[in-house]
Amino acid sequence: MSVKELKSLKNNNKVIFEGKKYKPLKNAYIESYGCQMNFADSEVVASILSKEGYSISKNIEDANLILINTCSIREKAEQTVRKRLEYFKSKKKYHSDFTVGVLGCMAERLKHKFLEEEKIVDLVVGPDSYKDIPNLLEEVANNREAVNVLLSKDETYGDIAPIRLNTNGVTAFVSITRGCDNMCTFCVVPFTRGRERSRDPKSILNEVSDLVSKGYKEITLLGQNVDSYLWYGGGLKKDFDKANSLQKKTALRFENLLSLVAKENPKIRIRFSTSNPQDMSIEVLKVMAKFDNICKYIHLPVQSGSNAILKKMNRQHTREEYIQLINSIRDIVPNCGISHDMISGFPTETEKDHKDTLELMDYVKYDFGFMFAYSERPGTLAARKIKDNIPEKVKKRRLSEIILKQQEHSLFRTNEFLGKTVCVLIEKTSKRSQDFWSGRTTQNTVVVFPKEEFKLGEFVDVKINSCTSATLQGKAVRISNHI
Repeated sequence: MSVKELKSLKNNNKVIFEGKKYKPLKNAYIESYGCQMNFADSEVVASILSKEGYSISKNIEDANLILINTCSIREKAEQTVRKRLEYFKSKKKYHSDFTVGVLGCMAERLKHKFLEEEKIVDLVVGPDSYKDIPNLLEEVANNREAVNVLLSKDETYGDIAPIRLNTNGVTAFVSITRGCDNMCTFCVVPFTRGRERSRDPKSILNEVSDLVSKGYKEITLLGQNVDSYLWYGGGLKKDFDKANSLQKKTALRFENLLSLVAKENPKIRIRFSTSNPQDMSIEVLKVMAKFDNICKYIHLPVQSGSNAILKKMNRQHTREEYIQLINSIRDIVPNCGISHDMISGFPTETEKDHKDTLELMDYVKYDFGFMFAYSERPGTLAARKIKDNIPEKVKKRRLSEIILKQQEHSLFRTNEFLGKTVCVLIEKTSKRSQDFWSGRTTQNTVVVFPKEEFKLGEFVDVKINSCTSATLQGKAVRISNHI
């Protein structure tokens, strides 16, 4: 009997073959939304399920366990998940014997309410509870409530080797911190991901070495705030003052970890994200300048160019301090690419505050950015204490002006590459044509060029001859001696 014929004999997720019933199929399908950390977490979940005998399917039609890893950073992200669950609900009418689970930040925020609000959902799992998924699946099988949203003070999943999902075999994420202590008034992350803690550097180095041995060419060190990385033997960052003298003397900060990873793995590119202005040190910039294999790119969210709004956001830095950091980056890491996050229409924002933001953008001239209208998030200090008094029409108009400004600056930055030859890591086939490769420069700028004889995963020198505000176009001239 062919595989195709065998698949056609699925009945309630049990395979019928020559009159005999075999064990239920264990196929899991995972969808991820939101930040890079969510995608990295899904790879941890895949590893946990694999040890339980599950195969990870790329096709939802083959799965009897569907997990959706969610984001709560904005209302639109949650609406996307709700719509997706509606689709699963329609699917379950015809295939009753499958399980739907909600993971991540939205699960943590809504907790038990999810089971009440979305009847399709069978289990709810917060970001620190993924190891409990096998037990929760047993609860579902026994028709019991399956919810675990307990936040941990020490869980980092450092003992789990992620299974790379939808991998190109070239780039990969490695998480180094979890949680956040910054308590920005607009942000749900401290409530959905808990207090900040760092991962054992040995486990990080081992994971990177494993990726290198498997042929990966670029890794991104991930965290809600990578610059706050602090390892002194375990424990929360906030408790470092209680550490003994030896722990303090031998503690590793982010610049130490970054240097170790770069030194031990000179043949791969290293990126990191995300940085927060108040935590990024001059020492990190010096390490970036020292090692050629550390990419010259920093994602540096600012959110607003107004001191009044930054204070209401509890951003812990001023406009002037941010500009000083930008100047340091330009001095220590010349030609460094810089991107941002920006929020328009935060409560009480005036036209002058908005103008301050546009003027800051003019000063920095970011390579690109992520821009959003303010979205009130339940449970945050801003939602509880500051009235959302900016009309949607005004928010959208200000956002449009920010986007237009960024498009001008992005084109300015890409134009700087014209006529130059840049090193590009080939990551995938271009969306514009099957005959073109797509990759990125050290500054994180996308480059497309004809495939010719070059191969996926190679570093190549590309001469740039044209550009848009988002993409460089050129022709590869040789295999690169740089990375």
